[in-house]
Amino acid sequence: QVQLVESGGGLVQAGGSLRLSCVASGSIFNINAMGWYRQPPGKQRELVALLTTSRGSTKYADSVKGRFTISRDNAKNTVYLQMSSLKPEDTNVYYCSAKVYGNTYWGQGTQVTVSS
Repeated sequence: QVQLVESGGGLVQAGGSLRLSCVASGSIFNINAMGWYRQPPGKQRELVALLTTSRGSTKYADSVKGRFTISRDNAKNTVYLQMSSLKPEDTNVYYCSAKVYGNTYWGQGTQVTVSS
C-alpha cells in the first residue's frame, strides 16, 4: 500500500505561482508513475501532469503546458508540481496519484484557489 500526502495549496492571484508537494510512503519502490489530477465539480477527472518514474518522462494537459512542471526528489520520496502563471480556471482541489502495476493510490487533495 502507498500513502500520499499533498501540501502547498493556497490562495494566489492570477499570474502568481505555487508549488505543490506530495510525499509518498509505504510500498513505494514499484511505483510506475506519479501524477497530479484535478476534478472540477460536475466534470470528469482531469490529468494535469504525469511523470513516469523509470524514465522521468512527463506529460501535461494542454491547458497547463508551459506553465506547470512536475518533478521528483527521490531522496525525499516527494513529487512536486510547480505552477506558474496561474489562471482562475486553475482553481481546484489537486490530487496526487501513484500508479503501481494493479493499483492507483490517491492523496487527500490540496486546495488551489486563483483569484482574478
